[in-house]
Amino acid sequence: MKIFLTGAAGYIGGAVAARLVADGHQVRGLVRNPAHEPLLTQAGITPVRGTLDDTDLLAAEATTADAVVNAANSDHRGAAETLLGALRHTGKPLVHTSGSSLIGDDAQGDHTTAAIHDDTDQIVADAHPMRQARFAIDTMLVQAADDDVRTVVLCNSLIYGTGREPRPDTVLLPPLIDQARASGIVRVVGQGHNRWSNVHIDDVAALYSHVLTNPAATGFYFVEGGEASFREIGTAIADRFGLGPVQPWSLDEAGQAWGEGFARYALGSNSRVRATRARQLGWTPAHTSITTWIRDEMKIG
Repeated sequence: MKIFLTGAAGYIGGAVAARLVADGHQVRGLVRNPAHEPLLTQAGITPVRGTLDDTDLLAAEATTADAVVNAANSDHRGAAETLLGALRHTGKPLVHTSGSSLIGDDAQGDHTTAAIHDDTDQIVADAHPMRQARFAIDTMLVQAADDDVRTVVLCNSLIYGTGREPRPDTVLLPPLIDQARASGIVRVVGQGHNRWSNVHIDDVAALYSHVLTNPAATGFYFVEGGEASFREIGTAIADRFGLGPVQPWSLDEAGQAWGEGFARYALGSNSRVRATRARQLGWTPAHTSITTWIRDEMKIG
């Protein structure tokens, strides 16, 4: 299968592209920075220099591909519309990347929510404007199945694991780790009782490959392989680096270090989901514990 993939030098896109090549597909990968092109070539990916705003380029690549994976930016509506427009009435698969902050709350680290969102139920996004805009893109893509595009939205939870160069690191863990290493103290927002579902990057890549080739895959999917509280994650970080007990941080203090929005709506929120539909397709995550990975495998150099 000839696949056009955006975000080929990113954390998610890089891992997915490498998996697709390993599975025998031909991958053309969108890349902004020419310095990253040799890394793609070495991985067997054909670089396509451009950005998500290059609508003519995106449309041309999508038209000539057998399938498209959008792994660059969950919130870039223009790119999603361009790719979708090029694939309408073709029956080709379009796999789009979303994130489970869609259903995040405002716990500020102080409690665990009982709400667990299952993708077999109707999904309702959080009221935060950014999440509403993202959910509107997801909804647009799911509904495009009526226009003969096999659209799949993969809504990833907290992703962990070492990715590929040039972006081997995930988003939510490094701020915790960097702060802990700089200060010698692992801190979490509030009490760290908030919980996030999570999934290993290799399991993410395996699911992208699976849905591309499975005609039954269509619609919205959560992606998760387990869950943990941020206090549990912080404790694992402390164990890995030989630091003392996790200490709470007020939202104001955390906001000064990490930015108020990131501290409140990412590191301080709950995001608990269940990937029931992906498992029904036959996907089984091989990794189930982010804390075990942190203690035993996470790089410390």
